[in-house]
Amino acid sequence: MASDGDNRLIDVILDESIGRSTPDVEHERAVAIFDLIEENSFYPVGDKAGGPYKLKLSLVESRLIFAIARESDEDVATHILSLAPFRRVVKDYFMICESYYEAIRSSTPSKIEAIDMGRRGLHNEGSQTLKERLGGKIEVDFNTARRLFTLVCVLHWRG
Repeated sequence: MASDGDNRLIDVILDESIGRSTPDVEHERAVAIFDLIEENSFYPVGDKAGGPYKLKLSLVESRLIFAIARESDEDVATHILSLAPFRRVVKDYFMICESYYEAIRSSTPSKIEAIDMGRRGLHNEGSQTLKERLGGKIEVDFNTARRLFTLVCVLHWRG
């Protein structure tokens, strides 16, 4: 295994299968990708040569395709992840985010804080599920799983 400093993503590309959306959604996607690239720990299990890596994400039916390549564009691995286990948590996350944004406009600080705690809890649940589903395929730390889960959420968001 290469040094830990090489076990990271340097680029994330959204395939045309992801589709484009409103300017707000595109902005959120760009921010999620920026945050992910800025700080991450990413290692395809069994890759002896090491990274850094590029990740191309595609959607095929309800599956997220992780196409991993080296900085030189040499293919490393492709993993397919069913999005079915994420449906409920993503739906609940969107609902609580709507409540959160509504609360910001009209609620007390304690109510906003309570909703935000729930929002973070759902985000953590989705992140943990993602980390577990990637287990044995791609090693990521929890913070990277959080950033990847954010990206999964904005891929679903239609604006």
